[in-house]
Amino acid sequence: MWMKLAAIALAGAAGTLARYGLSLGAQRWVGGEFPWGTLSVNLAGSLLAGVFWALAENRISITGEIRAIVLVGFMGGFTTFSAFMLETSALLRNAQWGWALSNLLLQNVGGLACFFLGRTVGQWI
Repeated sequence: MWMKLAAIALAGAAGTLARYGLSLGAQRWVGGEFPWGTLSVNLAGSLLAGVFWALAENRISITGEIRAIVLVGFMGGFTTFSAFMLETSALLRNAQWGWALSNLLLQNVGGLACFFLGRTVGQWI
């Protein structure tokens, strides 16, 4: 049990570092007040989760422990729902209604679309 928890924690640390790198890079590349870094991470995370889910269901045999390590550990560290909430509340607090609505729609609709795209890609692999 301790080995599984340690593996999940290490995967979470790796996901966190990947999130930091992608988020920082995307925000620097696009710039502006909109949280492009968080959006990039959440859409990429949704896509990766969909690919992994499809591979685990249809293509390769993956144990429950590996699923937990990848989905709970890495993806839990990688995706940024709490950051999304904080950034959206900041946009609302600053009366940036259009950006706040855009963030809500892009994160949720885009995330769901990327998950299904990833699942489809994973089924093709």
